[in-house]
Amino acid sequence: MVGAEREEQLARGVAALSEARLLAHVAEFARRRKHAGSPEELESLRYVERELRLCGYGTELLFHDAYISLPGGARFEALGDEHRCITHSFSRPASGLRARLVDVGGGDEAGYAAADARGAAVLVDGIATPAATIAARRHRAVAQVHVSPHEHLHEMCISPVWGSPGEDQLDELPHTTVVTVERETGERLRDALATGEVVVLLDAEVDTSWRQTPILVGDLAGPRGDDGPFVLLSGHHDTWHYGVMDNGGANATMLEVACVCALAREHWCRGLRVAFWSGHSQGRYSGSAWYADTHWQELDRRAVAHVNVDSTGGRGNTVVSDTSASEELAALAREALAAQAGQEYSGRRSERAGDQSFWGIGVPSIFANMSEQPAGGDVNAMGAVIGGGTRRGASTGWWWHTPDDTEDKIDGEILLRDTRIYQHAVWRLLASPVPPLDFASAARALAETLERRQQEAGDALDLSLCIDGARAVEERAARLASPAAAAEGEEAERLADLVRRLSRALVPLAYTRGDRFAHDPALAQPPMPALADTARLGGLDADRRRFLASRLRRESNRVAHALEQALAVLEDA
Repeated sequence: MVGAEREEQLARGVAALSEARLLAHVAEFARRRKHAGSPEELESLRYVERELRLCGYGTELLFHDAYISLPGGARFEALGDEHRCITHSFSRPASGLRARLVDVGGGDEAGYAAADARGAAVLVDGIATPAATIAARRHRAVAQVHVSPHEHLHEMCISPVWGSPGEDQLDELPHTTVVTVERETGERLRDALATGEVVVLLDAEVDTSWRQTPILVGDLAGPRGDDGPFVLLSGHHDTWHYGVMDNGGANATMLEVACVCALAREHWCRGLRVAFWSGHSQGRYSGSAWYADTHWQELDRRAVAHVNVDSTGGRGNTVVSDTSASEELAALAREALAAQAGQEYSGRRSERAGDQSFWGIGVPSIFANMSEQPAGGDVNAMGAVIGGGTRRGASTGWWWHTPDDTEDKIDGEILLRDTRIYQHAVWRLLASPVPPLDFASAARALAETLERRQQEAGDALDLSLCIDGARAVEERAARLASPAAAAEGEEAERLADLVRRLSRALVPLAYTRGDRFAHDPALAQPPMPALADTARLGGLDADRRRFLASRLRRESNRVAHALEQALAVLEDA
C-alpha cells in the first residue's frame, strides 16, 4: 500500500467512527459501579468481551490475585462538630484515633519544618497523594487531613508502590490514616489553629487484601500471524463509583477504534492487542503491572508501542494540547492532534502515572489523559496527579474521582473528537511499514538532559562519555529517518525490528531508573531518572557530595552502556 492509499484508508477510518455507537457503549458502562474485583466489574467486562468478539477479535479473560484496597466509611470530628470527609485506598484503618492537629501547609519540607508532626495529625493542602503520605511518614505523623481545593472530595489511591507489592516493599506502603475534608472545613481548622490547640478524632474503614481481579485481552493478528509484532491499546475498566468519564468514555473509545481498525485489517503491517485493566483505581495499577511482569518476554519481543486511553469525552473538556507522549512518539501526537482537533501539541512529557507499566521493558507510549477543561476555569484538583499546575488545560472536570462522574458528564461531540485522535494514532502505528518512532528526537532530548545534568554536577561527575554517546545516537538515527519512511516489504520489516531494538535500549533510559524488570514508585519522575540527583550535589557538604557522586558514577555507566547498545543497533542498519 503506497502513501496515498494509506492516507485514504486513514481518512476512511476516521469518517467511519460513530458518535451513536460511542454513546451506546457509554450508556452500558454507566449502569454499574466497577470497583476492582467486584462482580459488577466482571459483568461489565463481559459486555466488552462480546463487543470485541463481534468485531473479530479473539478474547481472553485473565484472572490474577492483586493487592486491592477499598475505602469504606470515614468520620472526622474537630472543634466540637463532625465534618464531611472520605478516606482513601491504602490508608491505614482507624477507630477512635485521637491526635493533635498541626498545619504543614502544602506538605513540603518548609511546611514540616515549622511544625512538630511527631504523633500528630497533619493538615495538608490539596488532594491526597503518595508523595504526601511518604512525607507524613518521614516526619512521624500518625494521620493526614487533606483539604480539598473545593467542596468536592476526590477518591485517591495513596500507595507509592506500583502494582501489587513484593515482600521487600511492604514497609513502603502507607503508615498513616488519611482523610480528605472540604475546603470550608480546612479554613475553619486553620483559623482555630491560629489561636490554640486543635484535637481531632478519626475513624476510617479500609479493606485492604488480596483479591482476584480480571483483565480482558482482545487480539487480532497482523500479517505475520500470532507471533508477529503488535500495538498495545489499553485502558483501565475499574472505576471510582460509576466512573462514566473515567474510564467509561475511554473504554468506548477503545472499542470503537478497535472495531473500526479491524474493518481494514488487510492494510495492517502488525497486529492490535486491546487490554482492559482492573486494579488501576484501587490497586495502584496492579493489573497492567501484573501483565507486564507475567508477559515480559512476549512484550519485549513483540510490542511496538503502547497507546493509553483515559478519560475521553468529558463535558467541557475542549483542550487536548496537554496530552502526553514519550519523545519518540511526540511527532505522531503532534500530527494526530493537529489533524483531528486543530490544536497544537504542547510537547508535554509523559508522567509517571496511569497504566504506564511498560517503560521498563522498553515499550514507548503515546497519550494518557486526553482532554481537559480549559485553563482559567475551576480549581485544578487533578494537577497534583497528572503533573504541574494549570497549563492550557486544567484537569478533566470537578466530577473526576467523585460519585458525580455519571453519564451526564459525557459530551458526544467531544467523545467523537477524542476518538478521532486515537483512531489517527493507532492507524498510523498499525499501517506504517516502519512504525513512526522518531529516535533522533528521543536521543536529542537525552543529550540535552545529560548536558543539564553535567552543569548541575560540575566537576563532581564527568558525563562526557554519555553526552557523546547520545549525540552519536541522534546523528545516526537521523540518517535512518528517510530510508525508514520509504521502506516497503522485507526492508521495512528489518527496519521495524531495528526500531523495536532501539526502543529497548532508549525508553528505559529516558523514563526509568534503569531496572528493566522492576517498577519504579508511583511518584513524579524527571527525565533520565537515574541521574536526577545531580541537582543535589551542589547543596551537600564535602563528604556527602563524594558519597552521592560515587553512586552517580555507577549510574552514568548504566547510561553509557545503554547508549552503546543503541549505537550497536544502529550500526546494523
